[in-house]
Amino acid sequence: MKRKIGILTGGGDCPGLNAVIRGVVKSSIIRRGWDVVGIQDGFDGLLYEKNIRSLRLNDVRGILPRGGTILGTSNRGNPFSYPVEVDGTIEMTDVSDQVVATIRKLGIDALVAVGGDGSLKIALELMKKGIPIVGVPKTIDNDLMETDVTFGYNTALETATDALDKLHSTAESHHRVMIMEVMGRYAGWIALESGISGGADVILIPEIPFDIRKVCKAVDDRRRRGSKFSIIVAAEGAFPRGGARIVSRKADELNAVERLGGIGNFVARELTSCLDMDIRVMVLGHLQRGGSPSTFDRCLGSRFGVKAVELIEKELFGNMVCLRGRDIRSVAIERAVRKLKLVNPHGQMVAAAEELGIFVGR
Repeated sequence: MKRKIGILTGGGDCPGLNAVIRGVVKSSIIRRGWDVVGIQDGFDGLLYEKNIRSLRLNDVRGILPRGGTILGTSNRGNPFSYPVEVDGTIEMTDVSDQVVATIRKLGIDALVAVGGDGSLKIALELMKKGIPIVGVPKTIDNDLMETDVTFGYNTALETATDALDKLHSTAESHHRVMIMEVMGRYAGWIALESGISGGADVILIPEIPFDIRKVCKAVDDRRRRGSKFSIIVAAEGAFPRGGARIVSRKADELNAVERLGGIGNFVARELTSCLDMDIRVMVLGHLQRGGSPSTFDRCLGSRFGVKAVELIEKELFGNMVCLRGRDIRSVAIERAVRKLKLVNPHGQMVAAAEELGIFVGR
C-alpha cells in the first residue's frame, strides 16, 4: 500500500541528521515507492503548510557527509506550550490541535520524529492525539535510555578528543593548567570518554559532584611529581559538592530548559586561589555539534532511517529505533524517555579512569 510519510528533525542539531533523512527517503522511494515530505524547523514546521517540502532522491543526493540538517531544526518548538502573542503579551498556548489538523490535511500517514529526550516526549503526546509516529534517537549527549548509543555522539566525541590532543601541546609548552568545558547537559559521557581518550588528568562529570580542594590537590601533586602542566575536562553539567550547577540562562515560560555553561570559568576561579599556576579555559561549545559526521554516525544514522521506515511499514507506531549490540531494533518511546541515561559513578568506565591515575573529583 502506497504511503505518504513525513520526517522532521527537532532539538539541537548534530552530525548524522542528514544520514537519517537520506536513509528514510531512499528506503521509502526505492524499496516501496512511497512519498516523503520533510517538515522544516522541527515541530514548528507543522503549524504552517508552507513549511512542508517534498523530498525526492535528488534532494538527498550528496548530503551524507554534510553536518546539520537540510530540514532545519528548533529546540523551542513545543506545540503543547507554544509562545503566542495575545494583546501585546506572550502567552504559552497549546496549539497541538493545529499541528494535528495540518498533518491530516496534508495526508501524512505517519511521521518520523528525529530528536532527543524533549522532542520524543512531544512525539509521544502527539501519538496520544492519534498521530502515527516512529522515533529516531538523536543527541550528542548520549543520554537516551534503551539505545546503546545515539547518533551524533561519536562525532562529538571525536571533536572533543581532537581538541584535547591540541591542548596538550600548548599546555605543556607554557606549563599551564588547561580547562576544557564540553557539552553533555546532565550526562558526563562526552567528558568521560574524551578525557580518557585524550589523556586528561582531571575529569569532572555531573554524576560525581566534585570537591574543589581535592581538584586543587590533584593538580598540585602532579606538579610536585614533575608534571608542569595539567589538563582538566569539565562537563557543562558538573557542579561542586554542596553547590549548584552553573547556568547561563535559567528556565522560564519561554525557555523550558535551563542553559548550562560556565563551569570551566568557575573551576578556573577556584583554582586560582589555591594554585600558583597559569590557568586557561577553553569552551568547546557548538563545535561539538558541527562538521561532517564520522563513519560510525553516517552508518548508524543511515541504518536508523531504514529501520524507521520498516517500523512504519509494519505499523509499529509509538516505537523508537535503537542500537543493541550491533543490531538495530526498536523499543517503545515511552520506555526510552522515562529517565536519562547517565554515567554510573561506580561503573567500569569511571573505575578505568581512576586506574589510569585520572582524578574524577571525589
